[in-house]
Amino acid sequence: MNILFFGRRFTYFRNFDTVLRELASRGHLIHLAVERETEEGRPLVEGLIAEYPNNISVGLAPGRTDDDWSWVVSRLRPGLEYLRYQHKLFDDTPMLRERSRERTPGFFVSLGEQVRRHARWTRRPIEAFLRWLERAIPDDPAIRAYIDEQRPDLVLVTPLIALGSSQIDYVRLARSQGIPTALCVWSWDHLSSKALIRELPDRVFVWNDTQKREAQTLHRIPASQIVVTGAQCFDKWFDRAPSRDRETFCRQIGLPADRPILLYVCSAPFSGSPPEAPFIVDWIRRIRTSNSTRLRNTPILVRPHPSRRPEWEGIDLTPFPDVVLWGSDPLDAAARADYFDSLYHSAAVAGLNTSAFIEAGILGRPVHTILLPEWYESQMGTVHFRYLFEAGGGLLTSATSYDEHLAQLDQALAQPSTEIKPFVREFVRPRGLDVAATPVFVEQVEAMKGITVAPLTEPRLRGLAFWILNKVLSWRQDRDREHLLYSERELNKIARMRNLHQIKAARERAKRDRDRAIKEQKLAARERARKERELVVKAMKAAAKEQRRT
Repeated sequence: MNILFFGRRFTYFRNFDTVLRELASRGHLIHLAVERETEEGRPLVEGLIAEYPNNISVGLAPGRTDDDWSWVVSRLRPGLEYLRYQHKLFDDTPMLRERSRERTPGFFVSLGEQVRRHARWTRRPIEAFLRWLERAIPDDPAIRAYIDEQRPDLVLVTPLIALGSSQIDYVRLARSQGIPTALCVWSWDHLSSKALIRELPDRVFVWNDTQKREAQTLHRIPASQIVVTGAQCFDKWFDRAPSRDRETFCRQIGLPADRPILLYVCSAPFSGSPPEAPFIVDWIRRIRTSNSTRLRNTPILVRPHPSRRPEWEGIDLTPFPDVVLWGSDPLDAAARADYFDSLYHSAAVAGLNTSAFIEAGILGRPVHTILLPEWYESQMGTVHFRYLFEAGGGLLTSATSYDEHLAQLDQALAQPSTEIKPFVREFVRPRGLDVAATPVFVEQVEAMKGITVAPLTEPRLRGLAFWILNKVLSWRQDRDREHLLYSERELNKIARMRNLHQIKAARERAKRDRDRAIKEQKLAARERARKERELVVKAMKAAAKEQRRT
């Protein structure tokens, strides 16, 4: 098959590297299309192309043309997202709702708040009306031409639920041409914490029954179109052996090998959350001053999160004996070996909220966290974090105080366990611990060849929709309606730009005034000089006349 795989950036293919390799090894042709080319994830993609030069290629996909229709789309889609977050499921997740609010035009923010406070039952009819308007917007000719040029047998897309993405248009135009489409869910939180699936693909590949329920209840995907494959991105951690023995590993990172290691895995909290590094320093200090001799002496390995590495600049861990900061993003073989060995040679794992918890669970390592008010938004303030307590009886051991947390860690180090909890089977490999997800995923992709694609229907009363949309367009430059048509972020940007323009205009006026004053001064000086010359000439003439008279 000729497969066109849309990813927003290169890094999104990291969770499907095993799938891409398997598809290529079976002879399929895969073109990886990204909306933005960045350095992050580029080595992975280049490595895949080098490994399968005849089967895998990569290129830049066109985004939606920056025109009036694109502007309308950028009003309606965030509005739909914000209405989604008025669901009661998100009442305990204020940060998710706030993150959406900042990107939503003011009209929809006010509408959403009224819906939540007074009439939640109106959310779905309002969403249906907005979807009708959004579907009436004309297709983008550049995207249509791109798909025509690629001539794929199948279109895969990830993550699809990113705000500001053109991936909705890719799916819609592929379906309009009868090309089967599938959403490949990228991560464990994407169906609960990101945008809506606004264009229904033919298949949605999910990890487990938890995500299947999310797809049905939150995104209204029919069960017949959802395929549970398991989490293919974790296949690489099963049935793997460490790359070095414990003595070698500990010697390399600078920790003693005679005691159980406590591993702290850093997270990537919400934007605006406090930095995690100072919290970890305090966490280490409490461990080193605890009543337990075991905790005071246990070696501690801290793995920084790749996106938050700058937090550690200027932080000194040397006052704490047997504590090291070590590890990099596990993108290549060597970094993955480092990461696996860190988990394998640890007796217990701690952190706030990270997918590393799941990887630790795959290796049978006990996973611990502490629930503190300052981290609520990044932990219980998200939907997906709760699955660590619920799925398969739970994976995570939590505490609400430091005393309780330290006691739990002490117990875990005193009686190290390598038991794989039922959570791993239910959340990661629902078809069985010995059934890898990658082959299942690939077989389901191959099964899509030639399936009948339901034709897209023309929105009813499209003329009326166009009239409404054009009315909104006519307000685009109306400053009195800006607070309704633009988001808080956009209004701040507009205010900054206007302020810059005002500063620039003031500088230009001041420059013109200075230039005019200088010109006037020069003219006045020339006029004085002229008059002085006239006076001199007049005096000389008078003197000459007087001389002739005498």
